[in-house]
Amino acid sequence: MTTQATETGYHFAVMRRAIDAIDARAPGPVALEDLAADMNMSPAHFQRLFSRWVGVSPKRYQQYLTLDHARAMLRANFTTLQTSHELGLSGAGRLHDLFLRWEAMSPGEFARHGAGLDIRWGRFDSPFGPALVMGTEKGICGIAFAAETGDDAAMADLRARWPKATYTEDRAFLRPWVEAALGAGPADREVPLFLIGAPFQIKVWEALLAIPSGHVTTYSEIAAAVGNPRAVRAVGTAVGRNPVSWLIPCHRALRKSGGLGGYHWGLPVKRALLAWESARAEA
Repeated sequence: MTTQATETGYHFAVMRRAIDAIDARAPGPVALEDLAADMNMSPAHFQRLFSRWVGVSPKRYQQYLTLDHARAMLRANFTTLQTSHELGLSGAGRLHDLFLRWEAMSPGEFARHGAGLDIRWGRFDSPFGPALVMGTEKGICGIAFAAETGDDAAMADLRARWPKATYTEDRAFLRPWVEAALGAGPADREVPLFLIGAPFQIKVWEALLAIPSGHVTTYSEIAAAVGNPRAVRAVGTAVGRNPVSWLIPCHRALRKSGGLGGYHWGLPVKRALLAWESARAEA
C-alpha cells in the first residue's frame, strides 16, 4: 500500500492506545500533555498527528472517543432508514465519498458454501489498523480488521464463511479497489462489492448501506426496514456476520439505549470508526 496508508495505520495504533489512556482516567478529560506523555510523544507532535488524521484537535477528538458518544450520536445524528432511502442515501448513492456498486450471490450459490468460487486475498494497511481484504472478479467480498483479533484469526474467520472456495494471495488484483476504498486512489473510481450471504443477511446488509457516514441507526430500525420488526436479535446476528467491514457500515448500528452493542472485529475498532467519521464530518 501507499506511504499514506502506512502512516494512517500507525495513527490508528497510537489512537488505540489513546482510547485506553482516556478510559483509564474516565470520566474526566485528559490534558493534552498527559495524553501525549502516555503516547511517548511531545504535545506538539501528538496534536499534529491527530489533527492530520481526522482534522480536529486531540481535545475535541476525546469527545468522540468517550463511552457516551454513541448516545449523543443517537440524539443528534439518528437516521431512520425509510428517510435515508427517500433521500437517495442507499447502496446506489455515494457512501464514504466513494462510488459503490454491489451485487449479491444467489441463494443457490450461497448454499454451495463457495464451491467453484475463486477468492483473491491480500493484507493491507488501513486507517484502522491492519486489514485483510478478499475479493472475486465481481468485487470485494470481505474486509476484516485485525488490530484486535490478529492476522491469523481474521484469515480463519473469513475463510470459514466460504469453506469450499479456492483462495489465492493476490494483492495486485485487489490493490486498485482497496486504494479507492481507503481514499488513496482516484476520487471517482468505482468500488464494486460482491455480497456473499444468506438472503436475510443480504437484506440486512443492504439496509446498512443506507446509513450515511456520520450517522447511526438502531437494530430495531433495521429490523423494521427489512420487513420484520420483531427480528431484532436475528438482525443483530446478521449485522455481526457482515463480511465487508466499514464499506458495509455495521459499526453505525447501535442498541436502542445508545449502547455500542457488539462489533465482530472488536469494540475499540468500532469506537474508532464512529469517532473518525464524526470528526471527519465536523472537519
